[in-house]
Order: sequence, then C-alpha cells, then structure tokens
Amino acid sequence: MNRRLALFQVVISLIALGAVAWWASHQEAPEIPSSASALAWLAGGALLYVVATLVRAERWHSILHLIGVRARRSDCYSLTTVGYMGNNVLPARAGEMLRVVLLDAKTKSGKRTLLGTIVAERLLDAIVLGGLFVATVYGVLDGDVLPTDRPVLVAGIGFLAIVLAGVVFHVLRRRGALQRLRDFARPLAGAPRSLVSRTGAILLVATVGLWLLEGAVYLAVARAVELGISTSGALYLVALTNFVAALPAAPGSIGTFDAAVAFGAKALGGAGAVVVSYLLLLRFILYVPITLVGLAVMVVRYGGWTRLREVARLQASRA
Repeated sequence: MNRRLALFQVVISLIALGAVAWWASHQEAPEIPSSASALAWLAGGALLYVVATLVRAERWHSILHLIGVRARRSDCYSLTTVGYMGNNVLPARAGEMLRVVLLDAKTKSGKRTLLGTIVAERLLDAIVLGGLFVATVYGVLDGDVLPTDRPVLVAGIGFLAIVLAGVVFHVLRRRGALQRLRDFARPLAGAPRSLVSRTGAILLVATVGLWLLEGAVYLAVARAVELGISTSGALYLVALTNFVAALPAAPGSIGTFDAAVAFGAKALGGAGAVVVSYLLLLRFILYVPITLVGLAVMVVRYGGWTRLREVARLQASRA
C-alpha cells in the first residue's frame, strides 16, 4: 500500500482516538457490568452477531452464484471471517483482498470478477444503511443526532465533493486514462449489474434483515450497560458508525468507530461513564471474537500467511 495513504490513515485514527480519549478522561470511571442479566445480554449480543455474520456469508455466496462463480458455501463462510480478521488487523481494509485472493486460488474466476462481488456487497449495504440513517434521523429520533446542525455546511461539502469528482473526471479524460480505467473496471461491474434482478431484490431484503440483526447487537450491548436507547436509536448508531468507519483509518477503524459510537450514544442521551462502558463492550463484541475466529480459520483451513504469500506470488507470475 502507498506509504502516504497509510500515514494519512494513521493520522486520521490518531486524531479521532485522541479526541475520544480526551473526552473519556473527563468522564467518571466506567464500570464493566457483571450481573447475570448483563452477561446474558452480552452473550445474546455476541450470538446475534454470529447470526449476522452467517447471513453476510450466505449473501456473498448468493452473489457469487448469481454471476456464475461456483464457490463452495463452506469457503464463503470461512473467508467471510478471514475477511473480517484482515480488515481488523491490516491497513486499507485488506481483508477484502484476502477473500478475493484465497477464493480465486480455488475457483480461478479472476480477481477483478471476485472483487466485483465485494463491490456489490458494499452497494447493498450503502443502500440499506442510507435508508436506515435517513429514516431514523429525520423520521423517528428527536434532538441533535447529527454531527452538525448546519445544513448549509453539509450542502457545501457535498457540492465541493461533486466539483472535485468532476475535476478528476476531466483530468482522467484529457490524459486518456478514462478508457484504461473503464477497461480495468469492466470485470468489476458484473456483480453490481446482476443485482438489477429478482434475486438482487431478494438480496436487498436480506441485507435489511442483516442490518436489523446488527442493530439488535447494538441494542443488546446497550441493555447490558443500562444505556437507555430505543430500537430506532440502535439502528441510528449502526448506520452512523458504519458510515464513519468507512473513512480512511487504521486497521479496525481505530478512532473513527469509537468517535462515532461516543458521539451517537451521547446524542441519544447516554451519560458519560455509561457511554464509555458501552463503547468498550461494543468494540469487544464486534471486533475481538471474529478476529480470533478468522485468524484460526486462516491458519487451519488456508495455511496461514505463508500459504497466502505463495498463492499471491503464483497468481502474480501467471498475470
């Protein structure tokens, strides 16, 4: 990965993490719940996250079959955990490329074709999360639950983003790079284009169910620490944290995820110490178990990092 990009990601994470640490240091000391009821809620949240991960793996399996890639279901389930592990410990969400490289070694379908299925997944997620965010912020929740209450500022940022995209498009076209970009991206478009179908509609409904499950995880952890948020509040947090976590950051969305959870939970009325407890336990439930499982699967089923390097070198020699 480009070193400048890596440095930029680290800087973003450090700024966000520093802000969260400064804020947390001014709150009362958090208490990790230990009652039977709290532990039951945490166990329930972990179990719900397992179910959500299985749904995500099944969705990927369906997308692969939709474009004619006959991947084994067991590989899709296994590589989903490997992908999460990679995203949590490697920079630039490299877990997605782990999935692609290891599945391509088995199916010989082409890395760009397989990468297109990841794009299709993210497209489904963006549609559903965007809908949840708009519905909860503007249709259900009251109060200041947006990072800014200045619509002119938000509109200005959006306008600048559109202008920047137009400038980039113009420069690429003048340099003749646009056609090369189209040729490179054409294999990636197969899976997203296939979503415009009956199966794609079913996958969109499944994605709604997937994020409702993740919302239930957020709600279960909130119940464990006695953070009084509603179901709509939990769904708002899911949408907010995942959009913020998409920003460039260090592995595991360090800092950006934490800042989003802290802001969102506080905006929903959470007290400082309770929000800190919620943040710590939510990060544990969402990141630690699946990282350990993914690492174990990587070592046992796919030969670990040594085997991965061998596969990458072999594929590079064939390219």
